[in-house]
Amino acid sequence: MNRTLDRFDFDFNKKMNRKLVFELATARFVTQHEDALFLGPPGTGKSHLAQAIGLAVIQQGYRVLYREAHVLLEELADAQLAGERKAYVERIAAVPLLIIDDLGMRKLPATAAEDLLEIVMRRYERCSTILTSNRPVEDWGKLLGDTATVAAMLDRLLHHAHILKCGPRSWRTKLQTDLQD
Repeated sequence: MNRTLDRFDFDFNKKMNRKLVFELATARFVTQHEDALFLGPPGTGKSHLAQAIGLAVIQQGYRVLYREAHVLLEELADAQLAGERKAYVERIAAVPLLIIDDLGMRKLPATAAEDLLEIVMRRYERCSTILTSNRPVEDWGKLLGDTATVAAMLDRLLHHAHILKCGPRSWRTKLQTDLQD
Protein backbone atom coordinates (compact mmCIF):
# COMPACT_ATOMS: atom_id res chain seq x y z
CA MET A 1 0.00 0.00 0.00
CA ASN A 2 1.54 3.31 -1.04
CA ARG A 3 -1.01 5.50 0.70
CA THR A 4 1.00 6.63 3.69
CA LEU A 5 1.17 9.99 5.42
CA ASP A 6 4.72 10.60 4.23
CA ARG A 7 3.51 10.24 0.63
CA PHE A 8 0.72 12.80 1.03
CA ASP A 9 1.42 16.28 -0.33
CA PHE A 10 0.12 18.61 2.37
CA ASP A 11 1.51 21.59 0.43
CA PHE A 12 -0.87 20.96 -2.47
CA ASN A 13 -4.01 21.55 -0.42
CA LYS A 14 -2.77 23.85 2.31
CA LYS A 15 -6.14 24.05 4.10
CA MET A 16 -5.85 20.44 5.25
CA ASN A 17 -5.51 20.28 9.04
CA ARG A 18 -2.12 18.53 9.09
CA LYS A 19 -1.91 18.57 12.88
CA LEU A 20 -5.26 16.76 13.21
CA VAL A 21 -4.30 14.20 10.55
CA PHE A 22 -1.13 13.28 12.45
CA GLU A 23 -3.07 13.25 15.72
CA LEU A 24 -5.49 10.72 14.19
CA ALA A 25 -2.50 8.62 13.10
CA THR A 26 -1.53 8.18 16.78
CA ALA A 27 -4.70 6.04 17.17
CA ARG A 28 -5.76 7.99 20.25
CA PHE A 29 -9.16 8.54 18.61
CA VAL A 30 -9.52 4.74 18.40
CA THR A 31 -8.88 4.32 22.13
CA GLN A 32 -11.45 7.07 22.80
CA HIS A 33 -14.03 5.60 20.37
CA GLU A 34 -14.17 8.77 18.27
CA ASP A 35 -14.91 9.06 14.58
CA ALA A 36 -13.53 11.06 11.67
CA LEU A 37 -15.16 12.37 8.50
CA PHE A 38 -13.16 13.42 5.46
CA LEU A 39 -15.33 15.58 3.23
CA GLY A 40 -14.56 17.30 -0.05
CA PRO A 41 -14.57 17.12 -3.83
CA PRO A 42 -13.12 14.14 -5.72
CA GLY A 43 -9.35 13.93 -5.94
CA THR A 44 -8.59 15.93 -2.80
CA GLY A 45 -6.97 13.19 -0.73
CA LYS A 46 -9.83 11.83 1.36
CA SER A 47 -9.22 8.17 0.56
CA HIS A 48 -5.45 8.56 0.72
CA LEU A 49 -5.60 10.07 4.21
CA ALA A 50 -8.19 7.59 5.48
CA GLN A 51 -6.08 4.66 4.26
CA ALA A 52 -2.86 6.19 5.60
CA ILE A 53 -4.42 6.67 9.03
CA GLY A 54 -5.76 3.11 8.86
CA LEU A 55 -2.26 1.81 8.12
CA ALA A 56 -0.82 3.82 11.03
CA VAL A 57 -3.50 2.39 13.33
CA ILE A 58 -2.68 -1.17 12.15
CA GLN A 59 1.00 -0.54 12.88
CA GLN A 60 -0.01 0.24 16.44
CA GLY A 61 -1.64 -3.15 16.85
CA TYR A 62 -5.30 -2.43 16.12
CA ARG A 63 -7.52 -4.26 13.67
CA VAL A 64 -8.85 -2.12 10.83
CA LEU A 65 -11.44 -2.94 8.19
CA TYR A 66 -11.56 -0.88 4.99
CA ARG A 67 -14.54 -0.98 2.64
CA GLU A 68 -15.90 1.29 -0.04
CA ALA A 69 -19.45 2.20 0.98
CA HIS A 70 -21.11 0.35 -1.90
CA VAL A 71 -19.05 -2.81 -1.22
CA LEU A 72 -19.93 -2.75 2.49
CA LEU A 73 -23.62 -2.51 1.64
CA GLU A 74 -23.35 -5.24 -1.03
CA GLU A 75 -21.68 -7.54 1.50
CA LEU A 76 -24.43 -6.78 4.01
CA ALA A 77 -27.09 -7.63 1.39
CA ASP A 78 -25.26 -10.87 0.54
CA ALA A 79 -25.09 -11.76 4.24
CA GLN A 80 -28.84 -11.09 4.49
CA LEU A 81 -29.53 -13.47 1.59
CA ALA A 82 -27.31 -16.13 3.16
CA GLY A 83 -29.07 -15.79 6.51
CA GLU A 84 -25.88 -14.41 8.08
CA ARG A 85 -26.76 -10.74 8.51
CA LYS A 86 -26.56 -10.75 12.30
CA ALA A 87 -23.10 -12.35 12.31
CA TYR A 88 -21.86 -9.96 9.61
CA VAL A 89 -23.11 -6.88 11.48
CA GLU A 90 -21.54 -8.19 14.70
CA ARG A 91 -18.16 -8.55 12.93
CA ILE A 92 -18.43 -5.05 11.47
CA ALA A 93 -19.52 -3.64 14.83
CA ALA A 94 -16.57 -5.16 16.69
CA VAL A 95 -13.60 -4.07 14.58
CA PRO A 96 -11.76 -1.23 16.39
CA LEU A 97 -11.57 0.96 13.26
CA LEU A 98 -13.94 0.73 10.30
CA ILE A 99 -13.12 2.86 7.27
CA ILE A 100 -16.09 3.47 4.97
CA ASP A 101 -14.78 5.11 1.82
CA ASP A 102 -16.53 7.05 -0.93
CA LEU A 103 -20.06 7.42 0.44
CA GLY A 104 -22.03 8.99 -2.37
CA MET A 105 -19.65 7.97 -5.14
CA ARG A 106 -21.95 5.24 -6.47
CA LYS A 107 -25.66 4.54 -6.39
CA LEU A 108 -26.60 2.75 -3.19
CA PRO A 109 -29.46 0.33 -2.47
CA ALA A 110 -32.78 1.56 -1.11
CA THR A 111 -31.89 0.11 2.30
CA ALA A 112 -28.60 2.06 2.55
CA ALA A 113 -29.78 4.58 5.16
CA GLU A 114 -31.18 1.91 7.48
CA ASP A 115 -28.17 -0.36 6.97
CA LEU A 116 -25.68 2.41 7.70
CA LEU A 117 -27.68 3.53 10.73
CA GLU A 118 -27.59 -0.01 12.11
CA ILE A 119 -23.80 -0.15 11.71
CA VAL A 120 -23.27 3.31 13.21
CA MET A 121 -25.60 2.55 16.14
CA ARG A 122 -23.77 -0.69 16.92
CA ARG A 123 -20.40 1.09 16.83
CA TYR A 124 -21.44 4.30 18.62
CA GLU A 125 -19.18 4.99 21.62
CA ARG A 126 -17.73 1.46 21.30
CA CYS A 127 -15.51 1.59 18.21
CA SER A 128 -14.22 4.18 15.75
CA THR A 129 -15.28 4.89 12.20
CA ILE A 130 -13.66 6.93 9.45
CA LEU A 131 -16.03 7.89 6.66
CA THR A 132 -15.13 9.70 3.44
CA SER A 133 -17.57 11.42 1.11
CA ASN A 134 -17.53 13.88 -1.74
CA ARG A 135 -20.99 15.03 -0.65
CA PRO A 136 -21.66 17.46 2.21
CA VAL A 137 -23.47 15.88 5.16
CA GLU A 138 -26.43 18.18 4.47
CA ASP A 139 -27.03 16.19 1.26
CA TRP A 140 -26.89 12.72 2.81
CA GLY A 141 -30.62 12.53 3.58
CA LYS A 142 -31.47 13.10 -0.06
CA LEU A 143 -28.57 10.91 -1.21
CA LEU A 144 -29.69 7.97 0.92
CA GLY A 145 -33.41 8.63 0.46
CA ASP A 146 -34.39 8.81 4.13
CA THR A 147 -33.77 12.09 5.93
CA ALA A 148 -35.05 10.92 9.33
CA THR A 149 -32.84 7.83 9.37
CA VAL A 150 -29.84 9.79 8.13
CA ALA A 151 -30.44 12.43 10.81
CA ALA A 152 -30.28 9.70 13.47
CA MET A 153 -27.12 8.28 11.92
CA LEU A 154 -25.43 11.68 11.70
CA ASP A 155 -26.43 12.54 15.27
CA ARG A 156 -24.38 9.58 16.49
CA LEU A 157 -21.59 9.81 13.94
CA LEU A 158 -20.95 13.52 14.47
CA HIS A 159 -21.25 13.43 18.28
CA HIS A 160 -17.57 12.47 18.78
CA ALA A 161 -16.29 13.20 15.28
CA HIS A 162 -13.29 14.99 13.89
CA ILE A 163 -14.31 16.65 10.62
CA LEU A 164 -11.66 17.30 8.00
CA LYS A 165 -12.49 19.34 4.93
CA CYS A 166 -10.40 18.33 1.94
CA GLY A 167 -9.79 20.40 -1.12
CA PRO A 168 -10.63 22.40 -3.01
CA ARG A 169 -8.11 21.32 -5.65
CA SER A 170 -8.01 17.86 -7.22
CA TRP A 171 -4.68 16.08 -7.13
CA ARG A 172 -5.68 14.01 -10.18
CA THR A 173 -6.46 17.15 -12.21
CA LYS A 174 -3.09 18.60 -11.17
CA LEU A 175 -1.30 15.43 -12.30
CA GLN A 176 -3.09 15.51 -15.65
CA THR A 177 -2.15 19.19 -16.12
CA ASP A 178 1.47 18.45 -15.17
CA LEU A 179 1.62 15.62 -17.73
CA GLN A 180 0.33 17.91 -20.48
CA ASP A 181 2.94 20.61 -19.76
